[in-house]
Amino acid sequence: MINFLIVDKIIKNALIEDIPNEDITTNSIVSEDSISSVDLLCKEEGIIAGLEVFARVFHILGDVTVDLWKKDGDKVYPTEKIAELKGNTRNILKGERVALNLLQRMSGIATLTNRFVKEIEHTDAKLLDTRKTTPNLKILEKYAVKIGGGHNHRFNLSDGVMLKDNHIDAAGGITNAVNLARKNSSFVRKIEVEVENLSMVREAVEAGADIIMLDNMSHEDMREAMNIIGGKALVEVSGNVTKENIAKITDLGVDFVSSGALTHSAPIMDISLKNLHPVQE
Repeated sequence: MINFLIVDKIIKNALIEDIPNEDITTNSIVSEDSISSVDLLCKEEGIIAGLEVFARVFHILGDVTVDLWKKDGDKVYPTEKIAELKGNTRNILKGERVALNLLQRMSGIATLTNRFVKEIEHTDAKLLDTRKTTPNLKILEKYAVKIGGGHNHRFNLSDGVMLKDNHIDAAGGITNAVNLARKNSSFVRKIEVEVENLSMVREAVEAGADIIMLDNMSHEDMREAMNIIGGKALVEVSGNVTKENIAKITDLGVDFVSSGALTHSAPIMDISLKNLHPVQE
């Protein structure tokens, strides 16, 4: 579920950004009482995500109803009608770009995530996103990952203890970093350590890390790392994960694979509002 208290703030800020004063084009050619209908059409195959967010834009603007023909997670195809809008023409035109931008972005993420997931569905590994999200859009982008079949890693810095390279350097090494984290964070928190070589893997195991992230390691080193860890910690792989190599990675028996590309590099889905025409009330 999406927290619409947060989403409404995102939408309102986006509308203010796009309409700081007025929509001078629409207001100059469309009367205040004009009523129209328009179709939401998909122009490529993929997984749709963000339909309720799309509809929320027009709910906030007012006087526009959105009849959804699909639900989040459904597969859609070129030329398929996804929804129909009817209401105040000015508000339809004012909200069009903001609503489409959010829907296209979220559907693109869901579609890319789903393609990754299909490559590893024969394994028990889980596909994770990262914190490499668009500022202020994290809640929407991580929701889209879940709609595509993926799982969320930490949502924010308050979610879990994750000791990355700079944390380790700041603490003077893995062992000290783990000990300090164990001492100063809640006992209910797992401690994850990012490692870059086999020496760091050994130290993380000896320090008692709960989760060990193999970051940008070669396939041969990852295989040896799995032997060193030997089930003493959960294993996550990250760095240069692609649709082409993810199955080979998960076949090593790792628990998680995380990819920032799910959110920072997903192309948008091509969706548009078409066939607008006046409606006589």
